Amino acid sequence: MQLIDPSHPLYKPLWVRILIVAVCFGWAGVEMLGSQPFWAMLSGALGAYAAWMLLLNFKPQPPVADVEAPPHDDADESDRPADDKK
Repeated sequence: MQLIDPSHPLYKPLWVRILIVAVCFGWAGVEMLGSQPFWAMLSGALGAYAAWMLLLNFKPQPPVADVEAPPHDDADESDRPADDKK
């Protein structure tokens, strides 16, 4: 089961990925200071998973070209046969 989709465009900038990991580990620190070990472990584990997916295992995907759009032809419409026109 994949909780974080690294191919999502939101995760492309490095600063976004670092911020997500830092917030998770920062929240784990806040929970430890508040003597809440369960929530600290939970947010620390989420931070570790986010670091693995977004920093260590991140491979950005190249942008996918629009396959449905035909290439633009500069030829005049009148040069084409009548059955080829739409």
